[in-house]
Amino acid sequence: MIRISPARQAVRLYHEVFASDPVVAVSAPGRVNLIGEHTDYNGGPVLPVALQRRTIVVAGPADGWEFVSSVDGVVRRAGLAGAMPREWTGYLVGVARELERIGRAPAGARVAVASSVPIGAGLSSSAALTVAGAGSLARLAGRRLDPATLVDVASRAEHEQVGVRGGRMDQTIAVYGRRDTALLFETGSGTLRRVPMPGRIWIIETGVSHKLTGGELNERRRECEAALGRLRERWPSLNFLADLPAGDLAAAEALLPEPLRRRVRHVVTETARVRLAVEVLERRDLAALGAILVEGHESLRRDYESSCAEADLIVESAVAHGAWGARLTGAGWGGAVLMLAPDDRLRDVLRGVAADFAARFGRKPVSWSTRAAGGVRREALGS
Repeated sequence: MIRISPARQAVRLYHEVFASDPVVAVSAPGRVNLIGEHTDYNGGPVLPVALQRRTIVVAGPADGWEFVSSVDGVVRRAGLAGAMPREWTGYLVGVARELERIGRAPAGARVAVASSVPIGAGLSSSAALTVAGAGSLARLAGRRLDPATLVDVASRAEHEQVGVRGGRMDQTIAVYGRRDTALLFETGSGTLRRVPMPGRIWIIETGVSHKLTGGELNERRRECEAALGRLRERWPSLNFLADLPAGDLAAAEALLPEPLRRRVRHVVTETARVRLAVEVLERRDLAALGAILVEGHESLRRDYESSCAEADLIVESAVAHGAWGARLTGAGWGGAVLMLAPDDRLRDVLRGVAADFAARFGRKPVSWSTRAAGGVRREALGS
């Protein structure tokens, strides 16, 4: 079967639906976070890579706003005023509102979207959409956004307009991703540092779709804010939970009730795991990174309670069959597991995971691989 690239797919869709030619096309990648889960909105470090899979947004001028996706081919119309659409178009309406706020939005647009980033798999399909959308719509208005503004517009579209209270990691890696590198993003200070990421990363989808507007992520963020407020009574200068020294963790836990105690324990230990992951990647030691992944997953399962049975089985099975390590990636409550394994064991690992998963859940998980890839870019319009 011949696969059509998202770029060609989006341009063809635009032609078919709107009977005209788009004038701009921009794509952005999904992401996989190697380690540093739920540390971004707690002021800690994260270590994501950009995927080779991408979302493309093509656009042309119009008096109003029309959107179509290759998922269903249905044209949806929306205005920038009034209630936010409660579907995928809300992300692009949010982008347009944020561009309008800074004077860089077109008067209207016809927009077609295609993507190879799985939706609901914890691989930041929403950030790929908002970053590509912001880049495309700004160019349609005759404006280019510098990288920092592009991150800001895309993140505000999700946070302020759609209401997903995450951090800025996803938009940052979608903009700043680079081939064969992970990005150490210090969310507390905003500094960026590139770290080598050799080899191939395997993604094993749980098949459980998560919805970030469903409440769990926002609830965890509220719990972390509550914990920070309590700890500031003891440490007034504590800016973020991730700033709490590991040596003070036991004292902090004694001041907190459950589940706040476990939420803080995850953030502090996960911060330490990111620091260690950077050290082992500088040595290109993927086996050591694998062990860190397993520890991170156990913390997500036990302390942050953001895993699911499908992810737990994949991690356990992968390690049992010879993988270096695996863990749930993304916000959680479904999504996908990232796995690292030596080439000479890879076939046995994938077969073993598929068999174990099928025996438990009656189906085989989807698996695929990626290397660290580049960030947002303009695409050619030729079909």
